Amino acid sequence: MNILNKIIRYKKNEIKILKSNCTINDLQSTRLFKKHAVSLKNNLKSSKSGIIAEHKRKSPSKNIINDNLSIEYVIDGYKNAKVSGISVLTDSHYFGGSNRDLKISKEIFSGPVLRKDFIIDEFQIIESKSLGADVILLIASALTKKEIKNLSKLAKELNLEVLVEIHCEKELDKAFCQYVDLIGVNNRDLKTFKTDINISKNISKKIPNDFTKISESGFHSYESISDLRLYGFEGFLIGEYFMKSADPGIAAKNLIKKVEQ
Repeated sequence: MNILNKIIRYKKNEIKILKSNCTINDLQSTRLFKKHAVSLKNNLKSSKSGIIAEHKRKSPSKNIINDNLSIEYVIDGYKNAKVSGISVLTDSHYFGGSNRDLKISKEIFSGPVLRKDFIIDEFQIIESKSLGADVILLIASALTKKEIKNLSKLAKELNLEVLVEIHCEKELDKAFCQYVDLIGVNNRDLKTFKTDINISKNISKKIPNDFTKISESGFHSYESISDLRLYGFEGFLIGEYFMKSADPGIAAKNLIKKVEQ
């Protein structure tokens, strides 16, 4: 069993517990549920850098990345760096995140916030809205085409944007749906955990221009971002590169400065 299957199995049990402790009415009555969502797609189109900075304490491939800094400090740093969007890991068991991280991020950062988790159930979509998310992530390798369509449809009804993440060309067909706004190409091989931005380059021409293209993982320099812009990518999701530094906000600011030169 690969790591994704393990995570999904764990997530199913987690959702059962969530549903037993909280109702849809509870989620819909929260203050953040009523808040108007901010468009990541529009932000990226008007951004010079296209950088989406991620908050991630740990991962199955790297274990602890950075758990010394408060969520407030990291997000405030990203805000001051003028990132185009923020991605927040809310999975606790494998990534050390929490729903609180997302709520705090939305309080600090007025731009678009992506909830990055393993969403497999409609209840999680409603929960995402109640936590202040503007965008949700759907992972193609964890869902069927029909599931992606149904989950995306509900997200759009709640005024949330949808980012579908793929890891290879054969997953693209699942992402082609009228309710999907952005397609993200993850440059990390789920079997070896190695990253290669050529994965994004090779898939780029297969993605219709109707979708905003985002490249994820494996960024270590501004040259990579400049290179991928030539392939039509408008967004660049960067987590580990920033989080492994002593000050993620300063690292983001320095990279953005180079990209925008």
